[in-house]
Amino acid sequence: MSVRRIVPNIRTAGGPAAEGMERSAQFYGLLGFQEVMNHGWIMTLASASHPTAQLSIMGADATAPVTPDMSIEVEDVDAAHAAMVENGAEIVYPLRDEEWGVRRFFVRDPNGRVVNVLGHR
Repeated sequence: MSVRRIVPNIRTAGGPAAEGMERSAQFYGLLGFQEVMNHGWIMTLASASHPTAQLSIMGADATAPVTPDMSIEVEDVDAAHAAMVENGAEIVYPLRDEEWGVRRFFVRDPNGRVVNVLGHR
């Protein structure tokens, strides 16, 4: 299994999601993060010098019933899903192709955290 990146997902606190995302972008901008993706409900910030150093700021997930705590991009999301199912992991959100170009599923880790496991199509 090959992991491409791990991204913490930070849920915006208080007020409209867009305002929380803007405040967060300003705050993390002080540490050198720049916006690299924004779908309105999720925004990803990355380091200019190390582009795989990323974090995402989000309101509610656009299609899933829960907001994941982190995202892990893998080389083969279908194999990751099969491994989780085979080992009895709790699938929180089923494997599916999303309209924004990712294939993903959510799984609950042993600590109760929801992990978005994804691959780009």
